[in-house]
Amino acid sequence: MRRIQLLTIDSGFAMRHLASGSGLRGSSRREFLARSVQLAAFFGSLQTASAQNARMRLILLGTGGGPRPRKASSAAAQVIVAGGIAYVIDCGDGVARQLVMANVPLSSIRHIFLTHQHSDHNADYGNLIWLAWSAGLRTRVDTWGPPPLRRMTRLFFQMNRYDIDTRIANEGRVPLTPLVHVHELRAGGEVMRDEQVKVTSALVDHPPVVPAFAYRFDGPDRSIVISGDTAPSSNLVKLANGADVLVHSVMYPGAIDRLVARVPNASALKASILAHQTSAEQAGRIAQDAGVKTLVLSHFVPPDDPEITDQMWADAARVHFRGTVIAGKDLLEI
Repeated sequence: MRRIQLLTIDSGFAMRHLASGSGLRGSSRREFLARSVQLAAFFGSLQTASAQNARMRLILLGTGGGPRPRKASSAAAQVIVAGGIAYVIDCGDGVARQLVMANVPLSSIRHIFLTHQHSDHNADYGNLIWLAWSAGLRTRVDTWGPPPLRRMTRLFFQMNRYDIDTRIANEGRVPLTPLVHVHELRAGGEVMRDEQVKVTSALVDHPPVVPAFAYRFDGPDRSIVISGDTAPSSNLVKLANGADVLVHSVMYPGAIDRLVARVPNASALKASILAHQTSAEQAGRIAQDAGVKTLVLSHFVPPDDPEITDQMWADAARVHFRGTVIAGKDLLEI
């Protein structure tokens, strides 16, 4: 980066020197000036590319709530990309394909965070690592989340040992298991930091799945908070204080009866949803109390009710929130 800045300064100096009338004359001067302009444009493009690479990108990979596969939306997942590194938050069904659809190389994954151990958030945790490895991943991956994350990882590799060992022997791949480093979280606090981001977690309220976490990512250009699934949580308000973006799970209470009517094998589902989720209106109040700039609604419950429009979701959040509200969509970059 320092080298690019020095070269840009040098090309600017050459242009100013020529513009002053000193140095070459006539056609030679015009030719040299033209080449200097081209150099300045080239190095300027390098600076722009470097700045874009350093920017924190947030992509919603899956915005539907619940484990049922759907046509209109994938299960819960997000990715933050900074400095060419992918930080995946939650691994709902289809997360690997969604990353490919978002043009995020699977080999760029370095960290995976699970908010809690519900199947619409962890169903493809092992598959993501396995498929990324099959797509060329050969570098360390750290995974973070509540117990039993370590046991889940170990059993997944055992279950798929035949394929993994076969590909190592037959295709010359690096061993997969040593690449993965598991970190079980039981309390809130700082999770990790590197050259791109600092990650902090907070316990949120999603019984009976305990512990459940929200995560905050602080980078050089902005801060992003992912709520995970939660009822209204004072811990989340504290975690999201002053953040640029809060991605919050939401439900629409008036539509829950229509949702549970389609799930005949879950007699207590309605009570569970109403007790352990946050309405869009409540999410707006949380965002206002935290002083965030942008509220992104995601993990919609119900996820595909034709009677609830994006405008209805957003209007509910705006009852209490005065900032920007975005109704999330799969593959939307924010």
